[in-house]
Amino acid sequence: MPKKLFYVFLIAIFACGEKKLDLTGASPLKAKDFLSIFPVISGNYLIADSNFTNVSDSNKIGLKAINQFIPDTVTVKYIGKEKSPHFYPVGRIIKEKETYLLVNIVLKHKVEMVVFVLDTKSTHYLASKFLIDNTTEDDYVHSLSINKEPTFLLSQEKAGKENLIQFSRSGWVYTSGVGFMIVINDSNESPSKSAIINPIDTLPHKNKLSGDYTQDKRNFISVRDGKNISTYTFFMHFEKNEATCIGELKGEFKMKDASHGIYTFNGDPCVIDFIFDENQISVKETGSCGNHRGIKCFFDDQFTRKRRSAK
Repeated sequence: MPKKLFYVFLIAIFACGEKKLDLTGASPLKAKDFLSIFPVISGNYLIADSNFTNVSDSNKIGLKAINQFIPDTVTVKYIGKEKSPHFYPVGRIIKEKETYLLVNIVLKHKVEMVVFVLDTKSTHYLASKFLIDNTTEDDYVHSLSINKEPTFLLSQEKAGKENLIQFSRSGWVYTSGVGFMIVINDSNESPSKSAIINPIDTLPHKNKLSGDYTQDKRNFISVRDGKNISTYTFFMHFEKNEATCIGELKGEFKMKDASHGIYTFNGDPCVIDFIFDENQISVKETGSCGNHRGIKCFFDDQFTRKRRSAK
């Protein structure tokens, strides 16, 4: 056999031996193969709601393939009753303890971007968060920026009076054992125009102390069921001094006795006491919580439990 023809023959053999990765979910996927279709994002990342929807069919992922790594109880939150959702890999952020996968989900009437968090071996799902979609119809430019930490900064901006930019920004980070929590909440708009996002609103609230405790729409605590009867997940937002000082925190508190709970978290100097008395909850900051509030206000207030709506 001529030498040139021999090499052509070898190339043909290797080419035939390379099977195209099956992303339909019809066959099991290895974690390394699944991750290989996500380009690594090593620096900062920025997109807007007007330009994030560009996708290529070459790496379209089927729902059955996604569900090999992301539980179907999670994906259903983003696809609803859609029968033929399409998933497209956007990028991968690799950290010491987690891997973040940015995915575009194409549905019949919209496209949305979601981040899924897996452990370093990509064998265990940890958390997820909706980031941005293309359905918002207002005067704002909506954008997402991600830094190396990573912090996911969701922004909305528009030109206001005298061409001054009006903006609202919320920054989210994943924290082990807690999930995604807000670390940045910044706006130069009036409070009534800046929506408050309650990240735990839809979580179960069947336990004795679970529920919504409020003063008004912009000062409240949501308490939801935790991993056991002595642990609760909470989200608290308050605005003081005509909204010039804002505080916000999502986390878990553990009950020390029947009426007293305490929030602490490794690496966070913030400590908050929760005192339950009939239909009221009092909060008292006993550690330094400056990372979660303005410098001139504190987690120190009382809220009344809302009556649950009749089913």
